[in-house]
Amino acid sequence: MAQLGSWVQPHPTGLYIPSADAWVDPAEPARRALVTHGHADHARGGHREVWATPETIAIMEARYGPQPGGTPVQYGESVRLGEVDISFVPAGHVLGSAQIVLEHAGERIVVSGDYKRRADPTCARFEPVPCDVFVTEATFGLPVFRHPPTHDEMDKLLQRLHANPDRCVLVGAYALGKAQRVIAELRALGHADPIYIHGALERLCNLYRDFGVDLGELRLVADAEKDAMRGHIILCPPSALNDRWSRRLPDPITAMASGWMRVRQRAVQKNVELPLILSDHADWDELTETLTEVAPREVWVTHGRDDALVHWCMTRQIKARPLHLVGFEDEDD
Repeated sequence: MAQLGSWVQPHPTGLYIPSADAWVDPAEPARRALVTHGHADHARGGHREVWATPETIAIMEARYGPQPGGTPVQYGESVRLGEVDISFVPAGHVLGSAQIVLEHAGERIVVSGDYKRRADPTCARFEPVPCDVFVTEATFGLPVFRHPPTHDEMDKLLQRLHANPDRCVLVGAYALGKAQRVIAELRALGHADPIYIHGALERLCNLYRDFGVDLGELRLVADAEKDAMRGHIILCPPSALNDRWSRRLPDPITAMASGWMRVRQRAVQKNVELPLILSDHADWDELTETLTEVAPREVWVTHGRDDALVHWCMTRQIKARPLHLVGFEDEDD
């Protein structure tokens, strides 16, 4: 009897599907790439063909230039490559993020990419797909990682802002996904004031707007007077938090939005005064609940803390193994 999922070959640089002559999230340029989402550790340039959601292709074009071999696949649409039926299902990670569902030889394999289970006003919510093999991330694959409610973290941000009207709150947030989510979550709580952004965030914020995500009034820090930014929230890439750029701001309270802010030492290392635990990845409970929900016969664990999740599976008589793919980073989640 053939091994379950033997028609998908794990390599250090990605998952290869010979029957479709395609790679999922290859770390090197490939003839045909199936891409789960637009973060640079999953979506690289140089592929001859790219199959992804329209949003992900647009993100890749914004980052790498025109994608002449780009083929957009809508959520729920099915395409056939070689002998494999392929569809894209929402992953809930960032705009356009998808789980890639592969069906061949009477088996269904779901490559989840990066995913989260929390509601997010900037992207479609994760949809569980029952399968034979589930390929899961394990970025926060330890029981210590349990993310607090999103509104609690946003309340902390607004309370600090209102308590310091003569200062500003500078929030470090990854340029794709996290920055837009912070803005949208604040808008959902009724924060209608202008939000200032670093120039490096402008292009992707505009892209989100092009796909119908309402971010309200955004202003560039470069166009603002220092005093005009008092009492406002300012967003920047994490790399700019302690950069010379921040010196133009009015006495900033330094914050950072990341699941890693659960680890106090990370906040200390980055000189973060206001850690905001806001992740675009599933926490431990959400990872295990997802595995229970999709009920796979086998679990493949990648890019993260795989030991604990593999152990959890094995204690529940679910076959599991780590893939040890290379090149995946947390990207300041």
